[in-house]
Amino acid sequence: MSNSYGKLFRITTFGESHGPAVGVIVDGCPAGLDISHEEIQHALDRRRPGQSDITTPRNEDDKVTILSGVFEGKTTGTPIALAVNNRDQHSHDYSHIQHAFRPSHADYTYTAKYGTRDYRGGGRSSARETVARVAAGALAIKLLQKYGISVNAYVSQVGKVKLRKHYTKLDLSKIDANKVRCPDGKTAARMIGVVEEARDNLDTIGGVVSCVIQGVPAGLGEPVFDKLHAELGKAMLSINAVKGFEYGSGFEGVSMRGSEHNDQFYTDEAGNVRTRTNNSGGIQGGISNGQDIYFNVAFKPVATILQPQQTINDAGEDITLKGKGRHDPCVLPRAVPIVDAMAALVIADFIMRQQANKV
Repeated sequence: MSNSYGKLFRITTFGESHGPAVGVIVDGCPAGLDISHEEIQHALDRRRPGQSDITTPRNEDDKVTILSGVFEGKTTGTPIALAVNNRDQHSHDYSHIQHAFRPSHADYTYTAKYGTRDYRGGGRSSARETVARVAAGALAIKLLQKYGISVNAYVSQVGKVKLRKHYTKLDLSKIDANKVRCPDGKTAARMIGVVEEARDNLDTIGGVVSCVIQGVPAGLGEPVFDKLHAELGKAMLSINAVKGFEYGSGFEGVSMRGSEHNDQFYTDEAGNVRTRTNNSGGIQGGISNGQDIYFNVAFKPVATILQPQQTINDAGEDITLKGKGRHDPCVLPRAVPIVDAMAALVIADFIMRQQANKV
């Protein structure tokens, strides 16, 4: 079903934006993994609403409850159930769209598919669902640490303001040093200005989250249909508001010749196989080659804007609709931990699949 992801490290999320709770079942997490309530909560705190004046003012503390699968600070090998109660729903903010199809939302498509929809905050189509992914991702991130693998996502573009530095020139420890989560202070200040301008004009703005995964061993990924980059792309494109994914040289690679683009191999002093460049983004033939994996994820502007727009209702009649409620002027700062989580879930699943492939 579409509510589950992964083969061996598998998650199933549940809940709606304005229901009692959202949560996740993690099945396949190995026994004996040290994990604390605080580690999961820290991940959720990075995603939660109301954390700054450039995010939604919805005031959810997103306190996680571990229902099963963890005993005395260690995973037991049984299904791990994590739940977060919804406490600050303003469902009345959505009564005006009960019969309306909001522009660029899932209202119409959900109605076309199911014949019904939960109009309160979008129900299951709301980004509130990503709380569950981030909670599960905290487990995956902790598992990857045992293998020396790190995942770092950060904001690299807001509107037309781009971070010009390559990730190798950035101090990734500074990602959380500012409210837009760009590890370059000067660029971050310009990005914040763009978000504030959009917010003050009752509008929204999109941008790009970049991610680098370091320490990945060679050999992860499956031939043909479960290629590593394909699964990363699927995971990222499943996140609300994502419109594009590219890894390695991405679309810029089309302007290069093969003699420029090819990553030439060599053996370093320690006897490790390396490449002199990394246009492949750490993946060749759908399988990791041991180099850094890096990719970009494009996020559209948040669809709900506090301006009148033309649309139709479920009777097909033309109407004018103006957004209400509490919404992000820019989703990017809160999307960073979601990208972290989904990347970690992909790699954790492939780590376990690789172990199953060998005697």
